[in-house]
Amino acid sequence: MKAILVTELGGPETMKYAEVEMPSMSATQVLIRVEMTSVNFADIKSRYGKKGAAKLPFIPGLDATGVIEQVGAEVQSLKVGQRVIAFPAKGSYAEYVVADESLTFALPDQITTETAAACPVVSFTSYQLLAKVARIAKGETVLIHAAAGGIGTTAIQLAKLLGAGRVIGTVGNEAKAELALSAGADHVICNDREDFVEKVRELTDGAGADVILDSISGTVSERSLECLAWYGRLVHFGNASGEIGQIKTIDLHASCRSVLGFSFGTTRKLRPHLLHDTAKQVLDYLANGQLDIKIGKQFALEEAASAHAWVESRASTGKVLLDVRSR
Repeated sequence: MKAILVTELGGPETMKYAEVEMPSMSATQVLIRVEMTSVNFADIKSRYGKKGAAKLPFIPGLDATGVIEQVGAEVQSLKVGQRVIAFPAKGSYAEYVVADESLTFALPDQITTETAAACPVVSFTSYQLLAKVARIAKGETVLIHAAAGGIGTTAIQLAKLLGAGRVIGTVGNEAKAELALSAGADHVICNDREDFVEKVRELTDGAGADVILDSISGTVSERSLECLAWYGRLVHFGNASGEIGQIKTIDLHASCRSVLGFSFGTTRKLRPHLLHDTAKQVLDYLANGQLDIKIGKQFALEEAASAHAWVESRASTGKVLLDVRSR
């Protein structure tokens, strides 16, 4: 089969379109013919050797959308011919992948392949962050950093669906503000010309945000505490800045505020059962048209290097997809 291989650690040019062996399948796994996969920031970090410890060469990618070709002897809930989304065991930039039954989810007919391919990481992560970790309550104010990205635009919508009274987003520049607004944000703060702490305080009459989603880390994490409401929850789930933020315990107990961590990768690995309810809720939202995953660009599988370069340029918005289907 054809696949993308990271042959050495480094830039996008280290990825090669190559012929590789078909993956082997265990009794609890399914073999999936991939139709589309998505590009995630974690794929880029792994290519640089900053996430995971995969041995070179390796196939990057976290999620796949396709059709089940074979099922293992112990698989009970899935069958050949089903359209599914899955989190494969060893990369997804390939024509075929294998995935555990516990990490493979049947797709409703109403969901298109493109929407399905765009949804797994961003929608599952966003729902976990808001509903399970932050435990958002009706009427609360939510602040979402990097609001024009795949998770950002999805989290804006899910926050509203889960009852948020107001959603505020931050973006790097004015060019990205429109996408966050179109996703449903009530206010968007442009970091290149506004101080997000001052603006959040202004918008909330000094109270601050009840829930803050932070994938940036560093000073953004530190300063987010300055506009976190009493009893508020700061959920940290990434370090796009590459910086380390320092949190002072004295800022927490008297105000009853919390700092919470979440890793979608850790959850897939150690507690995949927690994703079953998430999958049901998210796929229902998508099937009913209540959730619209924003898609930025699509590339062919063999153009994966260009797709990575586009995401790394910081000019990308929404989800970037790789089309694996024959042309």
